[in-house]
Order: sequence, then structure tokens, then C-alpha cells
Amino acid sequence: MRARWRFAKNLASTVLLWAAISALGALQTFSDNLRGGVGSHYPTLFVTWFIEYALPLIVLSTGLSTALARWPMLIERPRNVVALLAGLVLVFQPAQWLYMAWLRGYLQIGSLADLRDLLLKMLLVGWFSTSATFAAILAMHYWRRARERELAWQRSQTDMLNLRLALEEQRMLSLRAQLEPHFLFNALNAISALVRDGDKKLALGGIGGLSDLLRYALSASGRNTTTVAAELQFVRDYLDLQRLRYGDRLRVHIEGDGDLLHDIECPPLLLQPLVENALRHDLDCREGPSDITLSFMQDGETLSICVTNPAGAGATPNPGTGLGLANTRDRLRLMHPAASLQAGLQGDRFVAEVRLPLTM
Repeated sequence: MRARWRFAKNLASTVLLWAAISALGALQTFSDNLRGGVGSHYPTLFVTWFIEYALPLIVLSTGLSTALARWPMLIERPRNVVALLAGLVLVFQPAQWLYMAWLRGYLQIGSLADLRDLLLKMLLVGWFSTSATFAAILAMHYWRRARERELAWQRSQTDMLNLRLALEEQRMLSLRAQLEPHFLFNALNAISALVRDGDKKLALGGIGGLSDLLRYALSASGRNTTTVAAELQFVRDYLDLQRLRYGDRLRVHIEGDGDLLHDIECPPLLLQPLVENALRHDLDCREGPSDITLSFMQDGETLSICVTNPAGAGATPNPGTGLGLANTRDRLRLMHPAASLQAGLQGDRFVAEVRLPLTM
């Protein structure tokens, strides 16, 4: 059905094109006749042009276009093009001459001289229009094939990008699925420590705090991004829960908190793994109060977020290899190419620095 529609559309456009060319040719002949003082009738000239010149070329155009659409290999090699041109010269052109001679009444041949005169009349007829039509059909077919290849390439690139996007989304979901149980496990550990200490009041308060944290975590799991300000509030709630366990030993200095944080996007559960890592490698590795700093600073078109803690003798040599920090680094890379996480020792402190572009 589609092939028939394509053929009908091709035939209609070809007829319209050659009708327009016939109209222009008839107008030129009519103008020449007027200048030469020869009487003529334009509709008759138009019909003559269309029947004698256009009709054979309509057959050539439609037939050649249909054949190339069905068998594109006909012109895939230069020798095939030469063969088509030879067929045009040896088959179509003589057939066109015979058709025009029949219309003009030139077929009454009584001698070899009449045959020679007919050949001389016909040899100069139709060469340019026929060869130009042949070249135009080939050029159009080559253009169409090139266009189809370009569209196919674009579709393949689009499909590849969609596939990569789907894979990245699945990777993001996988990272999130790893992160949320990790956070839940650590939060439950904090409550378990309170229960083991036998302080029921603090344990009940911790369960209430944990409920608020889980509510945020579940809400964040349905989004790809949140704001730095929301993440900071989540960290404050998390620290309140941990403070039930560590008491006055837990001290975190927050610097640079401002209105700018409400406008900057980041992945959900970005800051909590960094602060958790600092707590684990500070309070759990030495006696006395913690010395943790969480700072925010604008650096040109980037927001720098630093979490630092002392790196004592009992600290793990490279805390940045933990699951929380590793997942955070991957999620930042997936969110934006310019976002990054650098973690390592700087003097006697361990520094985890997140850099976020101000505009995504």
C-alpha cells in the first residue's frame, strides 16, 4: 500500500513538473511565432509540447525513479550507471524518435533518401532534454539515498544516546538502592547503641528522629535532585540523632550557611555520607570532643562544600574509599560533568570537598 502511494505521488509530481515545462515551452514558441508574424493557438501549442516532448520524458522519469527505488543496486557501481546510459541511448532515444516521427507524420518512407532525411531530422531532437532528465533523476536518487543514510545515522545516534541515558538512569537507581540501605543500617546502629545503654528516653527520642530522617530519605528517593539547603537541614536532623548517642562530644561547626544554598541543586543524600564518614573517623577513633567542620563557599561559578575532620593515628589511611563516599562521587558525576568529589589527607586533617556548579 505504501509503495502504491509512493508511486502515485511520484507520478503526480512528475506530471505536474513536465506540464509546467510544457507550458513554458509553448509560451516561448507562441512568442516566437508572434514575432515572426505566424499565427498560432497557445492551447494547441501546449498540447503539442506536452504530448510530443513531455509524455515520453514522464515515462522515462517515472520508470527510472520506480526502478531505482526498488533496485537501488542498479547505480551502486559506475559500470551500472554506464549500462543504464547505454540503454537510454540504444533503446529509449530511438523509441522517442519513432514516437515523435509517428506524431508528425514522418513515417511515410518511400526510399533510402527519405529514411536518411528522417534520421537527420530526428538526430538533433531530444538529446538534451533526455540526458538532462536522466542526470536529474540520478542526482535526485543519490541525494535521497544520502539523506536516508544521514537520517539513519541520526536515528542510530539518538537510539545510542537514549540507551546510554537509560543505562545511566539504571546506574543511578542502583547507586541510590545501595545508599539508602547503607544509611538505614547506620541510623539503626545509632538507635541500637542507645538501647544497649539502657536509656529508654533517649532511645524513644532517637526513634522519633529516625522517623523524620527516613521520611526525608523516602521523599528524596523519588527525586533526582534536591537543594543544598534541604540537604543541610537533613544533616542537622541527622546530627541531632547522633548527638543522642555521642552527647557533648559531638561538635560540628557549620560555616557559610546562606540563602545561596536554596538555589543550588544537588543529588539527594549528598552531605550525610560525608558527615557520617567524618564522625566515624573522628569520634570512633579517638577520645574527647569531635573537631568537624562543614563549610560552604562560593568560588566563581562553583559552590565548594568541605567536610574536614582530624586524621589521627587511629584513622583509616584513606577513608574516602568507603561505600558512602564512593557512591556520592559516582552520583555527582552522573548528575553533572562539572560536579566532583575530592577526598584525601591535607596535613593532619582529612578533607572531603564537593564542587557543584551554581547552574545545572
